[in-house]
Amino acid sequence: MLRLHGECWVVTDSAAGNQRQALALAGHLQLPLRHLVLRPRAPWSWLAPRLELGGRLALPARQRRLFAPPWPAVAIGCGRAAALFTRMLRRLSDGQCYTVQILDPRIDPAHWDTVIAPRHDQLDGPNVLHPLGSLNSVDDEWLADGRDACPSFAELPQPRVGVLLGGPRQGIALNADYARQLAVRLLERQHHEGGSLLVLGSRRTSPALIEVFRRTLHDVPGLVWAGPDDGRNPYPGVLGWADRLVVTPDSVNMLSEACAVGCPVETFVTTPLPAKIARFHQALRAAGRLHDLDSQAPASATPLRETASIAAELRARIQRRQAQQALD
Repeated sequence: MLRLHGECWVVTDSAAGNQRQALALAGHLQLPLRHLVLRPRAPWSWLAPRLELGGRLALPARQRRLFAPPWPAVAIGCGRAAALFTRMLRRLSDGQCYTVQILDPRIDPAHWDTVIAPRHDQLDGPNVLHPLGSLNSVDDEWLADGRDACPSFAELPQPRVGVLLGGPRQGIALNADYARQLAVRLLERQHHEGGSLLVLGSRRTSPALIEVFRRTLHDVPGLVWAGPDDGRNPYPGVLGWADRLVVTPDSVNMLSEACAVGCPVETFVTTPLPAKIARFHQALRAAGRLHDLDSQAPASATPLRETASIAAELRARIQRRQAQQALD
């Protein structure tokens, strides 16, 4: 396999989900890596990536010094704000930088060399790649590292059930009432089958939801983690040790990462989902990778691991570009 040459920039905002996707993909390219967390100012932040004119002025002076020549050979962005800068890099580098944008940029994908948008986005174009879910780093080695980082989880009673909590988004109200319903269902099943519950909040999980789980599950073996005050983030360990995962329905990233583990994955849906995420749920269910809470889910499932194959296709495209550039 021919090696790529040059530097790869990963461009994101501060959203952890965007960073994980872009860094996971970039890691497969095996190029020197530079991660830029860029925050455009208004009006560019309002209109990104449509408003490109004067785009470098979108950055405060300190960040502008980072976003400067020499330009990279490859740039991978994730999220709408990053799409402004990956779009700009194509022009600033006179086409020498191969630009990649993860997630639907909301404008013509022809502004980038490759766009990677999940199927439920329904984005078409000759340069668009369509994974089922979001890109991530979950594989056997990642899960083994997670188990090594949390060896005490091996002593918890089985089944070890990981519970991944997201937060409200447009069309999905994850409020305290939802949390009470979910917590009671989990508690009833734990009383019936034993085992332990490992509950993890995310940055979008409200304190009110966390408090419901702390109060309801205080006598159950396991943990409730909501942030640094509860110690180091045990997320890789929970996925590594889980016999089953329960994921709230709002997060494509969390559902994708859960489905990459290979254990049964369940969700708890109380109201109709918005159309886009409903399409994603349906695709996972059709593939046998997602089930209703308390359903008779199979003991295991084929892990949903798409990042390596997407990266292999991307690598081939970049190699063709670099070979052509060498001839010109």
